[in-house]
Amino acid sequence: MNQIDLNKRAAIVTGGAQGIGLAIVKRMLASGASVRIWDRHQKLLQQTLSTLSGAVSGDAVDVADEKSVAQGTAAALSALGKIDILVNNAGIAGANAPTVDYPVDEWERVLKVNLTSQFLCCRAIAPHMVKQKYGRIVNIASVAGKEGNPNAVAYSASKAGVISLTKSLGKELARDGVSVNCITPAAAKTAIFDQMTEQHINYMLAKIPMGRFVLVEEVAALACWLASEDCSFTTAGVFDISGGRATY
Repeated sequence: MNQIDLNKRAAIVTGGAQGIGLAIVKRMLASGASVRIWDRHQKLLQQTLSTLSGAVSGDAVDVADEKSVAQGTAAALSALGKIDILVNNAGIAGANAPTVDYPVDEWERVLKVNLTSQFLCCRAIAPHMVKQKYGRIVNIASVAGKEGNPNAVAYSASKAGVISLTKSLGKELARDGVSVNCITPAAAKTAIFDQMTEQHINYMLAKIPMGRFVLVEEVAALACWLASEDCSFTTAGVFDISGGRATY
C-alpha cells in the first residue's frame, strides 16, 4: 500500500458502512485521517464501527433528506472541529427494466438517492470548506454515467448527473482552495449486486477489457489521492477506473 498523507484531515464518507464506502473509510484511517461515516442504516453503521479502530465515528444520516444532512453536518463539525474532505459515495442501483417500462416512482427514487443526495451534501458542506480556504470533495459516479447501461436508465442518468454536478461545482470553487472531482468506476462486487439481475451483471463484466470487476480497494486508493493535499491542480475532473471500458 502506497502511503497517502491525510494526517490531521477530517473527512465525511457517505454510505461508508459497507462496500466501496467502507474501503475508502479504511484507507483514510490508514492514511491518518479522522473519519465520520454517514449511513442511513443505523444497525449496519454500528456493526461497522465496532470493527474499526482509530479516529472513526458515525451518524445515521439520510443523505437524500435536506434536514438530515443539515443535522449530520452540524454533528460532524461538533465532533471533528472542521470538515476537510467529503466523499459522496452513497447510492443504489435501482430496478433493471427497459426505459419504456421503467416505473416513474423508481426513477424518482434512484435520482433522489444517487444525485440529489450529492447536491445536498455539497450544498451543506462546501461553504465550510470555502470559509477555511481548503477542501476536497470526491463524488462517486460510474462508468454508466459516461456510456449509459441498457435497462438501467435511472442509474445511468443519475450518475451522468453526478459528473455534471462535479464539473459545475469544481469550476465554481476553483479559486477557493476547494477541489471537486469524481470517479467513474466499473462495477465492483458489493451489496449493490443484490439489486441487479444476473443478466445485467454479466453484461457489465463482458464490457470490461480486463475481464474482471474493480476491487473496492482500488477505488479507495484513487479516492484517497483525490482527497489529499497532493491533488492540488485538478478540479472538475472525471477519473476513470473501469478496466479499460470507458472510451473517454
